[in-house]
Amino acid sequence: MKGPGRQRRGLSLSCGAVPLFTMRRTLLALLAVAAAAPLAAQTDTTAHATFRITPRRPVEVLRAAALALTPPAGLSGPRAPDLVELVALDASIRLDIRYASTDNFMGTAMYSQARAFLQRPAAEALVRAHRALAREGYGLLIHDAYRPWYVTWMFYEATPDSQRTFVANPATGSRHNRGAAVDLTLYDLASGRAVRMPSGYDEFTDRAYADYAGGTVTERARRELLRRVMEAEGFTVNPTEWWHFDYNGWREYPVLNVPFERIR
Repeated sequence: MKGPGRQRRGLSLSCGAVPLFTMRRTLLALLAVAAAAPLAAQTDTTAHATFRITPRRPVEVLRAAALALTPPAGLSGPRAPDLVELVALDASIRLDIRYASTDNFMGTAMYSQARAFLQRPAAEALVRAHRALAREGYGLLIHDAYRPWYVTWMFYEATPDSQRTFVANPATGSRHNRGAAVDLTLYDLASGRAVRMPSGYDEFTDRAYADYAGGTVTERARRELLRRVMEAEGFTVNPTEWWHFDYNGWREYPVLNVPFERIR
């Protein structure tokens, strides 16, 4: 792919037609632009590509071990679970459940179904946020919501120690395991496409931080709009993941290990 300045049609290299110093200055400028263009394109692509890790053990080995385990004792809560499927409340909420595909940091499908559930109060609050965003020309695109505990165990065991800041410890359980956390972004109502944010989803870098100062002005504005609308409905952003929001009162729900197939 050709970047700016690479097509040199009309540029004469004749010293008789162009003064030497002018020709030299022009050529240097063209070379500088051509050298910078591939770097800018590479940086942009890297910032929004799916982040990957190299699992410490084969995923299928981890899955077999995880399915034989149960969550530790003491991870219950006073409220009975009432998981609700998000699209059942509002069909215009869109899904891009990354863990039901290979398009995730593990590079392997972790779920057998592309579905999203939250505890009923959180789900209803999410719908209100979705409808508020419609006034700004956006809708909510869900990447993940309730997550069975065994998947959290797999994430933790697969992730290298140096990157575990971005995954929950199964010893304490994830807020996703309680059905009170959601990973999401915005989609444009006019085009139906996901918008660009300062980082990609599940990116294990400082670009994922909620207060990251990089990216474009437009990307940061979208991130802040998402945060403002979600917080108005009782959610709190994770400081290290702009896409992750916890619903207030998440501690009141138990850690669950129910596969999607068993949720009615």
